[in-house]
Amino acid sequence: MLSRSCFNLLNLDDYSTDWTRIPRVISVPGIISDFDDATNGAVSPENGAVSSVSSERRIIVANQLPLKAYRDSSSDVKKWCFDWDKEALVLQLRDGFPADVEVIHVGCLCVDVDPLEQDDVAQFLLEKFKCVPTFLPPDLINRYYHGFCKHFLWPIFHYMLPLTPNHGAAFDKDTWQAYVSANKVFADRVMEVINPDEDYVWVHDYHLMILPTFLRKRFHRIKLGFFLHSPFPSSEIYRTLQVREEILRALLNCDLIGFHTFDYARHFLSCCSRMLGLDYQSKRGYIGLDYYGRTVGIKILPVGIHMGRIESVMSLPDTIEKVRQLKNEYGGRIVLLGVDDLDMFKGIGLKFMAFDLLLAENPVYRGKVVLVQIINSPRSRGKDIQEVEDEINRVASETNRKYGDKEYQPIVCVKGPISFQEKVAYYSISECAVVTPVRDGMNLVPYKYTVSRQGCLDETGNVAPKKSVIIVSEFIGCSPSLSGAIRVNPWNISSVVDAMILGITMKDSEKELRHEKHYKYIASHDVSYWSRSFDQDLERACAEHCRKRFWGIGFGLNSRVIALGPNFRKLSMQQVVSAYNCTNSRLILLDYDGTMTPEDRVDKSPGPQVISVLNSLCSDPKNIVFIVSGRGKVSLSKWFSQCEKLGLSAEHGYFTRWSEDSEWESCDLAVDLGWKKIAIPVMEHYTEATDGSSIEEKESALVWHHQEADPDFGLWQAKELLDHLESVLANDPVLVKSGQQIVEVKPQGVSKGVVVKNLMEKMKNKGKAADFVLCIGDDRSDEDMFEAIASSVSNRWLPENAEVFACTVGQKPSMAKYYVDDTSQVIKLLQVLSKSGAV
Repeated sequence: MLSRSCFNLLNLDDYSTDWTRIPRVISVPGIISDFDDATNGAVSPENGAVSSVSSERRIIVANQLPLKAYRDSSSDVKKWCFDWDKEALVLQLRDGFPADVEVIHVGCLCVDVDPLEQDDVAQFLLEKFKCVPTFLPPDLINRYYHGFCKHFLWPIFHYMLPLTPNHGAAFDKDTWQAYVSANKVFADRVMEVINPDEDYVWVHDYHLMILPTFLRKRFHRIKLGFFLHSPFPSSEIYRTLQVREEILRALLNCDLIGFHTFDYARHFLSCCSRMLGLDYQSKRGYIGLDYYGRTVGIKILPVGIHMGRIESVMSLPDTIEKVRQLKNEYGGRIVLLGVDDLDMFKGIGLKFMAFDLLLAENPVYRGKVVLVQIINSPRSRGKDIQEVEDEINRVASETNRKYGDKEYQPIVCVKGPISFQEKVAYYSISECAVVTPVRDGMNLVPYKYTVSRQGCLDETGNVAPKKSVIIVSEFIGCSPSLSGAIRVNPWNISSVVDAMILGITMKDSEKELRHEKHYKYIASHDVSYWSRSFDQDLERACAEHCRKRFWGIGFGLNSRVIALGPNFRKLSMQQVVSAYNCTNSRLILLDYDGTMTPEDRVDKSPGPQVISVLNSLCSDPKNIVFIVSGRGKVSLSKWFSQCEKLGLSAEHGYFTRWSEDSEWESCDLAVDLGWKKIAIPVMEHYTEATDGSSIEEKESALVWHHQEADPDFGLWQAKELLDHLESVLANDPVLVKSGQQIVEVKPQGVSKGVVVKNLMEKMKNKGKAADFVLCIGDDRSDEDMFEAIASSVSNRWLPENAEVFACTVGQKPSMAKYYVDDTSQVIKLLQVLSKSGAV
């Protein structure tokens, strides 16, 4: 019996049947039911979900809900109590949405809830907080979060490969399956509340990177965005992932993908190019990837902080009192501050070593400068965390032993958890923030520090001059936006020491200027600006959904949708055969590469099957059959020498031959090929500089191929060559254009579209105007043929009642009205037509 998931995968239409709901149950820890919740809209309130009355809703999906949970110890029942976690980014981003937008959160709770209490808790959270909890069994959480996310995916995304058993966790199929299962549970919870025609879904971070596949498979028109809060590694690192394509394709099932920096986005685009053969385009400031008819937008915008939250905490009496206590505690010493999670990528040990070297080389700072390091609780557990903690303790103890005394401790470790209010107090008293992770996604500590220093108090309780110094690692996402910060390589301890000295000795006037520069940026790029900008771009990316038709293809994690125009449909063989049999003057136009033979074939010459079907079609006196190709006439003449009645058009129509007995005719254009003397040396220069590239010289054109070159470098060189050739050939009557891994130079006025017009015109002049036209092609140059055919009736090259079938190979945006799946279907169609005409 097929599961509901199988029905979803096998059904190629965007269905809206209201299936009977099947409760989602996890009966055995880690084993997840394979049934999909099936309502197309939002579940009714009677079933415990959110009503779909509101037309403006955002569903925010993250690994953890923005809630704090605790037991009420004052009652005997000790029932669960919940409150908003005001420090959670997924809660703060709501400020960027319009006031009338309803926000629903989907995610896990930070506590374990007994299965017997889960239904009551879920109902309460939905009604009071509009939160939908995903209850995962402890074993599944351990394998999904602590196993795959934190010990495998997180290190790789931070450039740490599992080269040895003691250096990262190797890929484990069991934890990967747990990751898939957990993402499936999240998808089910979203399906319970979504109105797919109205709601926008925004998924956050690497924990849920394959969730888009499940959602897109179920709702083809879903409005779906994703933001990655961690780094995206370079393609050399990412390609080591055993599940690299599954994750890439899942992300491409979104409408908009967000990154903190251009570097992260560039790495993602490079992976798409190298592994999936996808190229991106930039248009009017927007970057997009064409993926099966959908344009997947790429958003580059670093996240901001909630200004109001920090300012409100700073004004609290408790905060002001804490600031005074800390100033007294550190007795006028210069405080350098670090705030980091306890993990291997924060570079705390390196920071301590740099401070140790600072005191060793500069005795004048002993007793005058202190490094306060707030260490947040680790987000995972394991041997690596213990090793990091041991290293931190060892270096700190050694430094304090060498340079400290009863009244002075050079390194002060404040181990978490500590409240946000206390952190703000520490920010306020610190002359310099030292943020030196070896790799980090964004890191908002410099932003929070800057805002806290904007309103800090002096010893008298008055607002002190607004000044701050930030030492920041060049390997974190916030670094590009902090143009006034002292950027360092955290691995170079000496450079960190120099930065510390610069921060300590910098003049107050310089500190004030740097602070003002940072504060202006942070205030104008806060969390509401970030979420509002992403939300607006997501709306723009989804604007065309209602105008397109969608089909689902692929199975499992390779499932995806194809978006096509409303008038674009699969070619009906029965319809073509019927029209073929009812007509008497037929024109059949066929591209060769990618149409009659697959692109990936090494031997490009036609096989016996192709020769046979072409001869059969040509033997019918009612037919005129042409191969219209970009290839040279020598190759075409040799390959189709057995097809005596076949017409050939070579080099995109520059040469044409009606049959083997006739002579090759060149186009009527007076073409001067002297431009070749200019273009060939330029192409040779780029060929020499680009390993894997080559030049194809035709009688009328030159083609530079880079399909065998490095994808990124080849594309880069192709753009440079295009610009170079356009410049040097600006005064010559030629067209320079890029194609699929080529740059071509050919005479102006030569195209496959011109060939089609000429053939139709000659047939009309002979009194045999075509009443049946079948044109099949697969690439950009064939679009000229489709365009010419579309205008043929209005220009009276064809009778008004002519049967016209313009068909592209593959489901993709095209000027053609029809498509076939692949070259095998092209051959099958031609065989059916040849047999039909012979009857």
